[in-house]
Amino acid sequence: AEAARAASLAAESQTMIAADPEVVTTYQEVIDFVEKNGLSEEISLSMDADGVYMNVKAAILFTPGSAVITESGTAALQRVAELIGNFENKIMIEGHTDNIPHHDQKFESNWELSAGRALAVLRHLAEQQNIYPARLAAVGYGEYNPLVPNDTAEQRAANRRVNIVLVYEPEGAE
Repeated sequence: AEAARAASLAAESQTMIAADPEVVTTYQEVIDFVEKNGLSEEISLSMDADGVYMNVKAAILFTPGSAVITESGTAALQRVAELIGNFENKIMIEGHTDNIPHHDQKFESNWELSAGRALAVLRHLAEQQNIYPARLAAVGYGEYNPLVPNDTAEQRAANRRVNIVLVYEPEGAE
């Protein structure tokens, strides 16, 4: 486990080097905020050259198969909105599901479910938390960008998530 941790830290520092110093600074600020507000259990963080990713477990935000935000989800998003308010970055909201086929009246497939969840988070941030709508966009990835193989219930749960990304746009980039 120590070796794995060392390897993941090494990989993370490689990522750090590849990312713009501005992204690294943002990442540090996000880490500080998440820790200070006791959100480490609910939100895991990562970063790459495109920005800082706040990975919110779907179980906190939604009941299974639903895109209606729960009370615990509302509380978590209130904190996230507070954090987003400290930055001017555009925000991309990414919905992800596990690979269990989904089909009901409301959502034809995991794509619709993931997009519906991303849109629910977007609307909540814009309408309830007053995040400027022009900063927000939503995308549904369905089951096609898993974090881990969908081999166990625990791993499937890890794949059901909404990423709230503080998008990094280099100065002068179009």
